[in-house]
Amino acid sequence: MNTIFRKTLLGVAGLAFTGGVFAGPIAAHAAEPVHAGKPVAVVQADKPDMGKLIPHGVQGAQSHIDLNDEQVANVKAIIAATKKAGMPERAAVVSIATSLQESKLENLGHLGDRNDHDSLGLFQQRPSSGWGTPEQITDPEYSTTAFLKGLKQVDGWQDMPLTKAAQTVQVSAYPDAYAQWEQQAADLVAQHWNS
Repeated sequence: MNTIFRKTLLGVAGLAFTGGVFAGPIAAHAAEPVHAGKPVAVVQADKPDMGKLIPHGVQGAQSHIDLNDEQVANVKAIIAATKKAGMPERAAVVSIATSLQESKLENLGHLGDRNDHDSLGLFQQRPSSGWGTPEQITDPEYSTTAFLKGLKQVDGWQDMPLTKAAQTVQVSAYPDAYAQWEQQAADLVAQHWNS
């Protein structure tokens, strides 16, 4: 075979081979079907697990209220204080359920004759019972931190039904009332824990 012809033939074959190697991956991707316009499911892995938020299931009939902006801000303040205290999501559920029962997540000042003794704030804490000054108790971060400090002192609170953990801290005249808010509290923690 002619030397020039052979070199040319080998050169063309080499270019074809090299081009195939370099173009191969590009061509392979181009051959994959394009799914333009189809929705893609996004899984939020950092959303709290409902099994951890409600480890014992809810107890009894559940209540629910619609929240205004101020109440949502108080939910976020409770969650922020819980994180700052280094406590888990379950502590935020107990705190929010307690506040839903005590004040419907409203930062209550003195209510005059309607007031239960001198109870104030999100958790209806009483200055006369040592929870703090009226100014402190009506600060959402302070009042949540005070509640959480009490919760930390309850041995095994993580393994207790919500109403028992809340009652041990609050010492309410209606100890079973906290349970009705567990589902809404868990939903709020799931929604706002990472927001």
